[in-house]
Amino acid sequence: MARTPTPAGGSAVARALRNKSAEVASNELTDLVLRACGVARDAVFNVRDFLTNNSRMAFLAIKDCEKELDQIERRIDERMPGAISRVGESKARQLLACLKFITDLERIGDLAYSAAMQLQSRREKLPARDLQQLIEMASLLYGMLEQIHQGFEKREISYARTVLQTDPEVDRLCHGLFQRHLAERSAGGDSQNFDILLTAQAMERIGDHAKNLAEELYGMVEGRSLRHNSRKLSSA
Repeated sequence: MARTPTPAGGSAVARALRNKSAEVASNELTDLVLRACGVARDAVFNVRDFLTNNSRMAFLAIKDCEKELDQIERRIDERMPGAISRVGESKARQLLACLKFITDLERIGDLAYSAAMQLQSRREKLPARDLQQLIEMASLLYGMLEQIHQGFEKREISYARTVLQTDPEVDRLCHGLFQRHLAERSAGGDSQNFDILLTAQAMERIGDHAKNLAEELYGMVEGRSLRHNSRKLSSA
């Protein structure tokens, strides 16, 4: 019995459909990470608002951001194995970067909520100098995460440079706050402001994660890791 020939191009059509499906899945995951960048940025914006205005709405918004970042991370974790197994090397590198991005972004959400929680139940007003430094830290962090959002969307490493150049200033503010409190305690001053130090520490850690994101952005755009060479980029 003669075999019916396979229609010309049948396998090519199937491959094209599979490639299209993989492309769609990859783009959807990338869009989720872009959304997570915006949510993390908004969380820090609301930390600044909470510090500036002691706003209950800002506190609730921080909590909502933390929950949304958790949800986005779960969705990416569930969909990543299937997506990355169907794409080429270039797309796989991009998806691996997305996986690293969401890990840092989810942690930023946790730290922003932790920073707000430290002060949420505080009865006394924050000392003016502490408040000023914390607000300044939050403003710098918001700017860093805005740069990450823009850099991820545009695939542009100049935004990563700005983030890496700003991170030392966040560290300086945090270390200065700690040193002042330790000096005051040694001089017999008030030692009941441990919640302020924990807030500053959480915010400094947000800066560290933003720095990680800048390094990953560079790796995603340039195709090579910057984990052990970030000083060169920040001074470029």
